[in-house]
Amino acid sequence: MTIAQETSEKEAPVRRDLVRPLWQRALVWVAGLVLLGLAIDALFIEPYRVQATYWDVQGAIGTPLKIAQLSDLHTRGVGPRERRVLEILDAEQPDLIVVTGDSLAGYGGTYQECKEFYQKLHAPYGVWFVRGNWETDQPIRPARREREFYESAGVHLLLNSNVQLRPGLWMIGLDDPTTGTVRLETAFAGVPPDAYKIALFHSPAFFGHIASRVNLVLAGHTHGGQVRIPFVHPFWLPNGSGRYLEGWYEERGTKMYVNRGIGMSVLPIRFRCRPEVAI
Repeated sequence: MTIAQETSEKEAPVRRDLVRPLWQRALVWVAGLVLLGLAIDALFIEPYRVQATYWDVQGAIGTPLKIAQLSDLHTRGVGPRERRVLEILDAEQPDLIVVTGDSLAGYGGTYQECKEFYQKLHAPYGVWFVRGNWETDQPIRPARREREFYESAGVHLLLNSNVQLRPGLWMIGLDDPTTGTVRLETAFAGVPPDAYKIALFHSPAFFGHIASRVNLVLAGHTHGGQVRIPFVHPFWLPNGSGRYLEGWYEERGTKMYVNRGIGMSVLPIRFRCRPEVAI
Protein backbone atom coordinates (compact mmCIF):
# COMPACT_ATOMS: atom_id res chain seq x y z
CA MET A 1 0.00 0.00 0.00
CA THR A 2 1.37 3.39 -0.95
CA ILE A 3 1.47 6.38 1.37
CA ALA A 4 -1.15 8.18 -0.79
CA GLN A 5 -3.56 5.21 -0.54
CA GLU A 6 -3.10 4.99 3.22
CA THR A 7 -3.80 8.74 3.58
CA SER A 8 -6.90 8.48 1.40
CA GLU A 9 -8.29 5.61 3.46
CA LYS A 10 -7.71 7.51 6.69
CA GLU A 11 -9.43 10.66 5.38
CA ALA A 12 -12.49 8.91 3.93
CA PRO A 13 -14.33 8.48 7.26
CA VAL A 14 -13.83 12.18 8.06
CA ARG A 15 -15.40 13.22 4.79
CA ARG A 16 -18.38 10.93 5.39
CA ASP A 17 -18.89 12.49 8.82
CA LEU A 18 -19.11 15.92 7.19
CA VAL A 19 -22.00 14.87 4.98
CA ARG A 20 -25.32 15.49 6.77
CA PRO A 21 -27.77 12.59 6.84
CA LEU A 22 -30.76 13.01 4.53
CA TRP A 23 -33.21 13.51 7.41
CA GLN A 24 -31.18 16.42 8.77
CA ARG A 25 -31.14 18.16 5.41
CA ALA A 26 -34.89 17.58 5.06
CA LEU A 27 -35.46 19.05 8.51
CA VAL A 28 -33.54 22.21 7.59
CA TRP A 29 -35.60 22.59 4.42
CA VAL A 30 -38.88 22.09 6.29
CA ALA A 31 -37.89 24.62 8.96
CA GLY A 32 -36.95 27.11 6.26
CA LEU A 33 -40.25 26.64 4.45
CA VAL A 34 -42.20 27.04 7.69
CA LEU A 35 -40.38 30.28 8.51
CA LEU A 36 -40.97 31.53 4.98
CA GLY A 37 -44.67 30.72 5.28
CA LEU A 38 -44.93 32.53 8.60
CA ALA A 39 -43.16 35.56 7.18
CA ILE A 40 -45.52 35.67 4.18
CA ASP A 41 -48.52 35.42 6.51
CA ALA A 42 -47.25 38.15 8.87
CA LEU A 43 -46.36 40.54 6.04
CA PHE A 44 -48.92 39.95 3.31
CA ILE A 45 -51.91 38.02 4.68
CA GLU A 46 -52.79 38.66 8.31
CA PRO A 47 -52.48 42.49 8.15
CA TYR A 48 -55.37 42.45 5.67
CA ARG A 49 -57.60 39.84 7.35
CA VAL A 50 -59.70 42.39 9.21
CA GLN A 51 -61.93 40.66 11.74
CA ALA A 52 -65.31 41.82 13.01
CA THR A 53 -65.72 40.98 16.70
CA TYR A 54 -69.11 41.05 18.39
CA TRP A 55 -69.96 41.92 21.99
CA ASP A 56 -73.14 42.54 23.95
CA VAL A 57 -72.98 45.08 26.78
CA GLN A 58 -76.00 45.49 29.05
CA GLY A 59 -76.95 48.99 30.11
CA ALA A 60 -79.94 51.14 30.95
CA ILE A 61 -80.18 53.01 27.65
CA GLY A 62 -83.70 52.17 26.53
CA THR A 63 -83.45 50.79 23.02
CA PRO A 64 -80.28 49.00 21.83
CA LEU A 65 -77.45 50.96 20.24
CA LYS A 66 -75.09 49.32 17.76
CA ILE A 67 -71.60 50.82 17.96
CA ALA A 68 -68.70 50.16 15.61
CA GLN A 69 -65.31 50.96 17.12
CA LEU A 70 -62.30 51.56 14.89
CA SER A 71 -58.86 52.35 16.25
CA ASP A 72 -55.26 52.84 15.15
CA LEU A 73 -56.04 53.04 11.46
CA HIS A 74 -52.57 54.30 10.51
CA THR A 75 -54.05 54.75 7.08
CA ARG A 76 -52.37 55.70 3.82
CA GLY A 77 -55.71 56.22 2.12
CA VAL A 78 -58.31 53.72 0.97
CA GLY A 79 -56.35 50.54 0.29
CA PRO A 80 -57.25 46.83 0.63
CA ARG A 81 -57.36 46.96 4.43
CA GLU A 82 -59.58 50.04 4.49
CA ARG A 83 -61.89 48.57 1.84
CA ARG A 84 -62.38 45.49 4.04
CA VAL A 85 -63.28 47.76 6.98
CA LEU A 86 -65.84 49.54 4.82
CA GLU A 87 -67.31 46.18 3.75
CA ILE A 88 -67.78 45.21 7.39
CA LEU A 89 -69.41 48.54 8.23
CA ASP A 90 -71.69 48.29 5.20
CA ALA A 91 -72.81 44.83 6.29
CA GLU A 92 -73.28 45.76 9.97
CA GLN A 93 -74.96 49.16 9.51
CA PRO A 94 -73.99 50.49 12.97
CA ASP A 95 -75.94 53.29 14.63
CA LEU A 96 -72.72 54.97 15.72
CA ILE A 97 -69.07 54.84 14.59
CA VAL A 98 -66.26 55.85 16.96
CA VAL A 99 -62.57 56.14 16.09
CA THR A 100 -60.30 55.96 19.14
CA GLY A 101 -57.23 57.71 17.77
CA ASP A 102 -54.14 57.20 15.63
CA SER A 103 -55.55 57.53 12.14
CA LEU A 104 -52.28 59.03 10.88
CA ALA A 105 -49.82 56.58 9.33
CA GLY A 106 -46.80 57.53 11.39
CA TYR A 107 -44.14 59.92 10.14
CA GLY A 108 -44.93 60.93 6.60
CA GLY A 109 -48.61 60.13 6.95
CA THR A 110 -50.98 62.95 6.00
CA TYR A 111 -54.35 64.16 7.16
CA GLN A 112 -55.53 64.13 3.56
CA GLU A 113 -55.01 60.35 3.50
CA CYS A 114 -57.14 60.10 6.63
CA LYS A 115 -59.79 62.32 5.08
CA GLU A 116 -60.13 59.99 2.08
CA PHE A 117 -61.19 57.24 4.47
CA TYR A 118 -63.25 59.37 6.87
CA GLN A 119 -65.47 60.63 4.08
CA LYS A 120 -66.65 57.09 3.42
CA LEU A 121 -67.88 56.57 7.00
CA HIS A 122 -71.55 57.16 7.76
CA ALA A 123 -73.86 56.32 10.66
CA PRO A 124 -77.19 57.71 11.94
CA TYR A 125 -75.62 58.96 15.20
CA GLY A 126 -72.54 60.17 13.39
CA VAL A 127 -68.82 59.40 13.28
CA TRP A 128 -66.85 60.54 16.33
CA PHE A 129 -63.10 60.82 16.78
CA VAL A 130 -60.70 61.28 19.69
CA ARG A 131 -57.00 62.06 19.31
CA GLY A 132 -54.29 59.44 19.56
CA ASN A 133 -50.60 60.01 20.17
CA TRP A 134 -49.90 60.47 16.46
CA GLU A 135 -52.44 63.30 16.26
CA THR A 136 -50.91 65.07 19.26
CA ASP A 137 -47.39 64.50 17.93
CA GLN A 138 -48.31 65.90 14.49
CA PRO A 139 -51.13 68.37 15.18
CA ILE A 140 -53.02 70.36 12.60
CA ARG A 141 -51.78 73.95 12.74
CA PRO A 142 -53.02 76.46 13.47
CA ALA A 143 -55.05 74.69 16.17
CA ARG A 144 -58.31 76.40 15.18
CA ARG A 145 -58.21 74.49 11.86
CA GLU A 146 -58.32 71.09 13.57
CA ARG A 147 -62.07 71.09 14.17
CA GLU A 148 -62.66 72.54 10.72
CA PHE A 149 -60.72 69.67 9.18
CA TYR A 150 -62.76 66.98 10.91
CA GLU A 151 -66.02 68.72 10.10
CA SER A 152 -65.03 68.88 6.42
CA ALA A 153 -64.39 65.12 6.55
CA GLY A 154 -67.80 64.41 8.10
CA VAL A 155 -66.33 63.52 11.50
CA HIS A 156 -67.07 65.03 14.92
CA LEU A 157 -64.02 65.72 17.10
CA LEU A 158 -64.47 65.11 20.83
CA LEU A 159 -61.64 66.90 22.60
CA ASN A 160 -62.22 66.99 26.36
CA SER A 161 -65.88 67.44 25.59
CA ASN A 162 -69.14 65.53 25.53
CA VAL A 163 -72.29 65.00 23.53
CA GLN A 164 -75.76 63.73 24.33
CA LEU A 165 -76.53 61.02 21.79
CA ARG A 166 -80.12 60.69 22.99
CA PRO A 167 -81.93 61.27 26.30
CA GLY A 168 -80.05 59.55 29.10
CA LEU A 169 -77.10 58.53 26.90
CA TRP A 170 -73.93 60.63 26.80
CA MET A 171 -70.51 60.20 25.23
CA ILE A 172 -67.34 61.80 26.61
CA GLY A 173 -64.18 62.16 24.53
CA LEU A 174 -60.75 62.86 26.02
CA ASP A 175 -57.47 64.06 24.59
CA ASP A 176 -54.81 61.34 24.42
CA PRO A 177 -53.86 60.71 28.06
CA THR A 178 -50.23 59.84 27.21
CA THR A 179 -49.18 62.68 24.92
CA GLY A 180 -52.00 65.20 25.20
CA THR A 181 -53.74 67.09 27.99
CA VAL A 182 -56.77 65.51 29.64
CA ARG A 183 -59.23 67.89 31.30
CA LEU A 184 -61.71 65.64 33.04
CA GLU A 185 -63.89 68.32 34.62
CA THR A 186 -64.22 70.12 31.31
CA ALA A 187 -65.05 66.86 29.55
CA PHE A 188 -67.78 65.98 32.06
CA ALA A 189 -69.31 69.46 32.25
CA GLY A 190 -73.10 69.26 32.00
CA VAL A 191 -73.31 65.44 31.95
CA PRO A 192 -76.07 64.28 34.34
CA PRO A 193 -74.76 61.98 37.08
CA ASP A 194 -77.45 59.36 36.41
CA ALA A 195 -76.89 59.19 32.63
CA TYR A 196 -75.37 56.17 30.92
CA LYS A 197 -71.90 57.38 30.00
CA ILE A 198 -69.51 56.10 27.32
CA ALA A 199 -65.94 57.43 27.42
CA LEU A 200 -63.58 57.42 24.46
CA PHE A 201 -59.82 57.81 24.76
CA HIS A 202 -56.76 56.35 23.10
CA SER A 203 -54.30 55.07 25.72
CA PRO A 204 -55.86 52.47 28.05
CA ALA A 205 -53.45 53.03 30.96
CA PHE A 206 -55.70 55.96 31.90
CA PHE A 207 -58.52 53.58 32.79
CA GLY A 208 -57.90 53.72 36.54
CA HIS A 209 -58.40 57.51 36.55
CA ILE A 210 -61.90 57.32 35.10
CA ALA A 211 -63.22 53.98 36.31
CA SER A 212 -66.44 54.40 38.34
CA ARG A 213 -67.20 57.73 36.65
CA VAL A 214 -68.53 56.15 33.44
CA ASN A 215 -70.26 52.91 32.46
CA LEU A 216 -68.22 51.97 29.39
CA VAL A 217 -64.79 52.90 28.03
CA LEU A 218 -63.56 52.28 24.47
CA ALA A 219 -59.79 52.55 23.94
CA GLY A 220 -57.05 51.34 21.57
CA HIS A 221 -53.33 52.14 21.24
CA THR A 222 -51.87 48.67 22.03
CA HIS A 223 -52.49 47.05 18.61
CA GLY A 224 -53.16 43.95 20.71
CA GLY A 225 -49.39 43.47 20.83
CA GLN A 226 -49.32 43.19 17.00
CA VAL A 227 -47.01 40.14 17.13
CA ARG A 228 -48.31 37.42 19.44
CA ILE A 229 -46.11 34.37 19.92
CA PRO A 230 -47.77 31.65 22.02
CA PHE A 231 -46.78 31.63 25.71
CA VAL A 232 -44.57 34.71 25.20
CA HIS A 233 -45.43 38.22 26.40
CA PRO A 234 -45.59 40.73 23.52
CA PHE A 235 -42.15 42.04 22.67
CA TRP A 236 -43.29 45.66 22.50
CA LEU A 237 -46.20 47.72 23.75
CA PRO A 238 -46.32 51.50 23.35
CA ASN A 239 -46.03 53.81 26.33
CA GLY A 240 -49.50 54.37 27.76
CA SER A 241 -50.63 50.76 27.41
CA GLY A 242 -50.18 49.95 31.09
CA ARG A 243 -51.22 46.43 32.00
CA TYR A 244 -53.78 46.31 29.19
CA LEU A 245 -53.40 44.38 25.95
CA GLU A 246 -56.72 43.70 24.24
CA GLY A 247 -60.32 42.82 25.00
CA TRP A 248 -62.36 43.40 28.14
CA TYR A 249 -61.34 44.76 31.53
CA GLU A 250 -63.44 45.86 34.48
CA GLU A 251 -62.65 48.08 37.45
CA ARG A 252 -64.95 49.65 40.06
CA GLY A 253 -68.06 48.87 38.05
CA THR A 254 -66.75 50.26 34.73
CA LYS A 255 -66.06 48.06 31.71
CA MET A 256 -63.33 48.89 29.18
CA TYR A 257 -62.75 47.41 25.75
CA VAL A 258 -59.26 47.68 24.23
CA ASN A 259 -59.39 47.37 20.46
CA ARG A 260 -56.55 45.63 18.53
CA GLY A 261 -56.70 48.33 15.88
CA ILE A 262 -56.59 48.22 12.10
CA GLY A 263 -53.10 49.35 11.11
CA MET A 264 -49.54 48.77 12.27
CA SER A 265 -46.57 50.73 13.59
CA VAL A 266 -42.82 50.15 14.11
CA LEU A 267 -42.91 47.03 11.88
CA PRO A 268 -45.44 46.42 9.06
CA ILE A 269 -46.37 42.97 10.36
CA ARG A 270 -49.10 41.22 12.33
CA PHE A 271 -48.84 37.70 13.67
CA ARG A 272 -51.67 35.92 15.49
CA CYS A 273 -53.21 39.34 16.06
CA ARG A 274 -55.66 40.20 13.31
CA PRO A 275 -56.86 43.77 12.68
CA GLU A 276 -60.22 44.40 14.29
CA VAL A 277 -63.51 46.21 13.91
CA ALA A 278 -65.35 45.83 17.22
CA ILE A 279 -69.15 45.76 17.07
